[in-house]
Amino acid sequence: MFHYSRWKILSILGAVLIALLLAVPNVLPPATQDVWKTKFGLKPMTLGLDLQGGSNILMEVDRKDLTDKVQQQLMGDIRSAMRENKIGIGGLAKTDTGVTVSINKPEEVDKAKAQFDKLLQPLDAGILSAGAAVNLFSLTQSGQQFTFAIQPNGFDAKMANALKQAMRVLELRINGLGTTESSIQQQGKDRISIQIPGLQDPERVKLLLGSTAKLTFQLLCQQQPSGANALPPPDCAAMPRKEDVDAAKKEKETKTGQKVENLTDAELKSLPQIWVQTAGLATVDGADLTDAQPSFDQNNTPVVTFKFNQKGAVRFGKLTADNVGKPFAIVLDGIVQSYPNINEPILGGSGQISGRFTVEETNNLAITLRSGALPAKLAIAEEATVGPSLGADSIKAGVYASVAGLIFVMIFILLPYGFFGVIADFALVINLIMLVAVMSLFGFTLTLPGIAGIVLTLGMAVDSNVLIYERVREEWRHGKTALAAIETGFKAALNTVIDANVTTLIAAFILFGMGTGPVRGFAITLGVGIITTMFTAFALTRLIVATWVKRYKPKEINL
Repeated sequence: MFHYSRWKILSILGAVLIALLLAVPNVLPPATQDVWKTKFGLKPMTLGLDLQGGSNILMEVDRKDLTDKVQQQLMGDIRSAMRENKIGIGGLAKTDTGVTVSINKPEEVDKAKAQFDKLLQPLDAGILSAGAAVNLFSLTQSGQQFTFAIQPNGFDAKMANALKQAMRVLELRINGLGTTESSIQQQGKDRISIQIPGLQDPERVKLLLGSTAKLTFQLLCQQQPSGANALPPPDCAAMPRKEDVDAAKKEKETKTGQKVENLTDAELKSLPQIWVQTAGLATVDGADLTDAQPSFDQNNTPVVTFKFNQKGAVRFGKLTADNVGKPFAIVLDGIVQSYPNINEPILGGSGQISGRFTVEETNNLAITLRSGALPAKLAIAEEATVGPSLGADSIKAGVYASVAGLIFVMIFILLPYGFFGVIADFALVINLIMLVAVMSLFGFTLTLPGIAGIVLTLGMAVDSNVLIYERVREEWRHGKTALAAIETGFKAALNTVIDANVTTLIAAFILFGMGTGPVRGFAITLGVGIITTMFTAFALTRLIVATWVKRYKPKEINL
C-alpha cells in the first residue's frame, strides 16, 4: 500500500486539480462565469426549476381528440381506397368506438373486404409485447356493412407513439423560445411533464405548447352557407374565421374578467362559419413546410412567411395554378386564418400567412409551424410557476444546510481520530469539490432534493473513513505494528466499503430509472457522490496516509 508509482500519484493529483478547475465557475460572479464559458468551455452547475424559478406544466393527451383523428384518418383512407378501386359506398359514418361503411353492390363486397384488411394499421405494442404487432382496428362484417372498431391494446400503442411524437414537437417548440436546460419527461401513459427553468411567462408557454399547429391550405367550397343553420355539402366542413374567434374571446374576457386561451367546441360552432373543402387533390398539408418565420408585408402588417419542400412546392403550385381566380383558405387548427384569392400561380414554394396577427402571435405561430403539428390536442392537467425569489431562498437554505452538515461532519470525524481526522476532513472537502465538478461537467441539473443528496453524500463519505480507521485501530490493538495495522486496515475495509457503496449506488440507479422530477435530482447527486466518495476514500486518503507513513515511519498510531 505504501508504494505508489509516479504515474499513479500524478493521476490522483491530476484528477483533483481538474476537479478544482471544473468547480471554480460555481463560485464566480455571473459576468465572470460567461467569460469562463466562452474562453474555456467551463460552466457552473445547472440549477433546477425549484432553485432558479420557472414554469412547471403537466400536459395530458386528449384521448377524445386522438380518437377523432384516428377515425377521420380511417375515413379518409377508406374513401381513397374505394375511389382507387372503383367501389361504390352507400354510407360512411363514425361510431363511438370506430367507423362503419356500407358497400352499394353485393358483388363488390369481397373486393372491398380485401382493401379493408389493409387498413387495420398494425402497430408495435412496445417492449412488453416482445416485438409483436397489434392492430389499431378490428374488422367485422354483417352483409354489405363493415365495422371498424378501435382495439384497446392498439389504441394504447397509438397513444404511446403519439406521446413520443408530442414530446419531440414540444422540445422543438421550447427550444424555439431560446430557453436552455428544459426538462420534458413522460408521466404515465398519457401525460408529459414540462419544466422550463428561468421562464416567468407561463401564459405564453401554455399558448405555445397547447396549439396543435395543424396547418392546411384548402379551397373554399363554391356553395357557401345561406343561413345560420345551413349544412355544408359533402366533402366540405364549416369552420370559423380567426377574426370572429378573437372577437368572441375578447367578449368572453370582458364578461368573466379572466384570460381566455381557447373557446369550447360549442362556442366555436356558434360563430359565423364558412365552408372549406376537406377532401380531394386541392388540399396541401403544412407537414411539407421546411421553414416559417415572422415578418411584415408591404403594409407593415405582421405576417408569417413560409417555405415548402420540393413535394409541398409542387402540390402548392398545382393548387394555385389550377384554381386561379378562386379563394382558398389558410386553416390552422380548424380556424380559418385568412382566405385570399389566388391571383396567379405561386410556383416558388413560398408564401405568407396573414390574419390580423400581433407581432407576438407571428413569433409563436412561426415557432409552432417550424416544430410541426402535435398528433393530438394537449390539455393542461397541472401548472405551477416558481418565482426567482423563492428559488433564491431555496438556494440559500440549501447552501446553509450543506455548510452546516459539512462542519458538523468534519467536527465529528476530527474529535475521535485526531490527525487521521484531519486527513479525512481534507478528503471530505475534495469529495464535495469533485461532486460539484462532475455535476458541472456533465450538465446535471441541481435541484433542492439534489442538495439533500449532497448532504447525505457527506455523511456517507465519513462512514467510509470510520470503517477504515476503526479497522486500523482494531489491528493496532491486536498487537500489530503501526505500518502493518494501517496496511491491513485499509485492505480489510475495502470490501466492506465497496459493498456498502455499491448497494447504495444500485438504489440510486433504480430511483433515477423509475422516478421523475425531484426523485431523479436526488438520485443523480447521490450516485455521483458515491463514486467521488470511493475515489477520495481509497485513492486520495490512501495516498496521503502512505506519503505520511513513508516520510515519518510512525511507531505508534493515535487512534
